[in-house]
Amino acid sequence: MMSVSASQMHNGKAGSGKSTALKLGYILLYVVLIAVAVFQLFPLVWLLFFSLKNNQEVFNLPPLSLPTDPKWENYTKVWEAGNIGVYFLNSVWITLAATALTVVIASLVTFAITRMKWKASSLVLGLFMLAMMIPVHSTLIPLFSMFNKVHLIDNPLSLILTYVAFNMPITIMILLGFYYALPKEVEEASVIDGCSVNRMFFRIVFPMTSSVLATTAIINIIYNWNEFIFVNTFISSDTLKTLTVGVQNFIGQYTTDWGAIGATLMISILPILIAFLFLSDRIVEGIAAGSVKG
Repeated sequence: MMSVSASQMHNGKAGSGKSTALKLGYILLYVVLIAVAVFQLFPLVWLLFFSLKNNQEVFNLPPLSLPTDPKWENYTKVWEAGNIGVYFLNSVWITLAATALTVVIASLVTFAITRMKWKASSLVLGLFMLAMMIPVHSTLIPLFSMFNKVHLIDNPLSLILTYVAFNMPITIMILLGFYYALPKEVEEASVIDGCSVNRMFFRIVFPMTSSVLATTAIINIIYNWNEFIFVNTFISSDTLKTLTVGVQNFIGQYTTDWGAIGATLMISILPILIAFLFLSDRIVEGIAAGSVKG
């Protein structure tokens, strides 16, 4: 009896030691994650303080110092006098239109490649994957020439078509793993019930991929929202420009309103942060689901 109780005491101490080590490991992990989070938030805090300063405070005060007199009027100035309201709306609708088209078309392409039997499916998939190797801005001159011939220069459609084309390969690549993992029994049952291919896709398959679609949507939104080169090249009318180009309005030949630039950048960041907060759970689900095949 004494030997049994001693063994139990030894096992209890070993279990307690493992539990303590596990707790210490979790504490260390949380400390590291908190440190990384603070490091990631540093630029946002700096930008917020930057946007509330005038030019003198920007250059004379330390980067993380609070402004002596917060200039909230910087936000009013850029929204009203700086025409940022128009640029903001242009960014919103162009980004959403390009993202919606990319997600729907990429889903249709992925469904055709993974679910339908046709000879050129592997070739089409290879062409899309090959497109990922092409530097985006190396196509700037050919695209400008093409859009100029079809009279799409200074037209938002040129931006939407460009964004859709360049985001298709990465979107298809993310969707592929998820589509391969989808059970075919559901589709087969719908076909037996008399469901057409189009109806099966939009009523059954498309809703089943909502988690991975959120992942592809946020990736598309971030790229489309922050894109600068194509907007600066294809769009010349002030009423059609987006936020990334509109920030140049506060850069003059002799003076630059740094506080207004900071306010514009802060306004441009907020929609992305809000979208990420709302879609963060779906993004994690989509990444996990898309990484499993079979």
